[in-house]
Amino acid sequence: MAETRRWLISGRVQGVFFRESTRRQAEPLGLTGYAINLDDGRVEVLAQGEPAALDSLADWLTSGPPAARVDQLTEADPARGHPLKPNHFYTR
Repeated sequence: MAETRRWLISGRVQGVFFRESTRRQAEPLGLTGYAINLDDGRVEVLAQGEPAALDSLADWLTSGPPAARVDQLTEADPARGHPLKPNHFYTR
């Protein structure tokens, strides 16, 4: 059964290919959702899919791509996220 999860990631996560790398991790896992930059310097990720796939993405988000430095990964209320595009993981 599909679930939706939302994370807020802080640290050196903007300007280090974090969003595109997240998309590249999420798509092979069969997840839909998004990765977007926030004005406060964090990245927001919302993903929908099978729990095991979401767990895999969450594990990857703890470190992100090589140039990133993740200081904090916080799971947040998915109801406060932006709308999803069906069968698509996008960045903005």
